[in-house]
Amino acid sequence: MSGDTALQEKRRDAMKVLSHVPAAEIETRMAALPVPPHQDLRAPESGLVMVRGRIGGDGAPFNLGEATVSRAAVRLQGGQVGFGYVLGRDGGKARLIALCDALLQSSDHAQAIEKEVVAPLRARMQQERDRSAAEAAATRVDFYTMVRGEG
Repeated sequence: MSGDTALQEKRRDAMKVLSHVPAAEIETRMAALPVPPHQDLRAPESGLVMVRGRIGGDGAPFNLGEATVSRAAVRLQGGQVGFGYVLGRDGGKARLIALCDALLQSSDHAQAIEKEVVAPLRARMQQERDRSAAEAAATRVDFYTMVRGEG
């Protein structure tokens, strides 16, 4: 895997995690890290996107409806540009995600962001999934075919 592909995969994985946790958790973890000077390329803003769907796996696409999305873009002093998109109207969260994305591209900060922000949040998300799966498994009912009676 080339360096660019590995970086893209790392960013994609981080965005999966960051988009599913509350902004307060990201902010708390970021507060302990030194954040380099940066500027907003795109201040947080909210808008609408069209959500498309399909019936079955091969049905014709159709417009399901609109969803509110917030986005932001941040540039570090070193030139790295990060983007953040989230469902809903949480511009602050979109900006935090954009900042994390930019820091993941910086050789000076990528390891700290992964270790102090993304990895702990990923582990917590996995624990919640495991707990939820265990709760669902506890209510599982196995149905066996009843033996036919001689009649």
